[in-house]
Amino acid sequence: MKVLLLLCSCLLLPGAFAQGLEQAIARVKPAVVGIGSQLRTRTPPIQFIGTGFATGDGLSVLTCAHVIEKLLAANPGETIGILSAQGAAMQFRAAVVQAIDTEHDLALLRLSGTPLPTLQLGDADAVREGQAMAFTGFPLGMILGLRPATHRATVSALTPVVIPSENALRLAPKQLAQLQKTPYTVFQLDATAYPGNSGSPLFDPDSGLVYGIVNQVYVKGLKEAALSAPSGITYAIPASHMQALLLKNR
Repeated sequence: MKVLLLLCSCLLLPGAFAQGLEQAIARVKPAVVGIGSQLRTRTPPIQFIGTGFATGDGLSVLTCAHVIEKLLAANPGETIGILSAQGAAMQFRAAVVQAIDTEHDLALLRLSGTPLPTLQLGDADAVREGQAMAFTGFPLGMILGLRPATHRATVSALTPVVIPSENALRLAPKQLAQLQKTPYTVFQLDATAYPGNSGSPLFDPDSGLVYGIVNQVYVKGLKEAALSAPSGITYAIPASHMQALLLKNR
């Protein structure tokens, strides 16, 4: 009898997980936005290269610093903002860059007007290896359009953001600079993400709580600079650093 009950429960687990993820995606997607810019003399005038999500009062948007820095460097005349889907249309809303945390590659944007649906940050210290997660964002940015995609992920390791190399000649200047700062842990994920996914919320597939923010460029440059080909591993910055940034900029 016990064996039969165990077998039945095992058969129900995949479906239960899928149902939980479906419900979490429905809650998460309205808060996920594209991060881009508008330049009226350009064709098309609106472009986006990364992902972000709304939190707090619905007027604060978190994303990655390297996404914002790339936009700022592209053209001084551009207006930075967020893009959200309104049915089949795409709406651009200008935003102010309220804060940038280069050490943790985080940026905080501030909107005006109508608040967006929001996501709540969870306790990143409670995350354990082997934990199931998911992230929603815009892989490859405009190439695939403003249609957020969700990917499952497993936390495969809790790892330092940069590890000293056995050969100092293989350390890039960015790695050397990071080694001189206070070390911190990032989430290593068994999942595939692309540059447009930078800024995607990493969330629990049951609760929808955000435990990290996907960072596909900055962390890879620190950890995998010596590799000749991409590894397919994805990284995420823990939510504790986002909470600190929000607290500092209340």
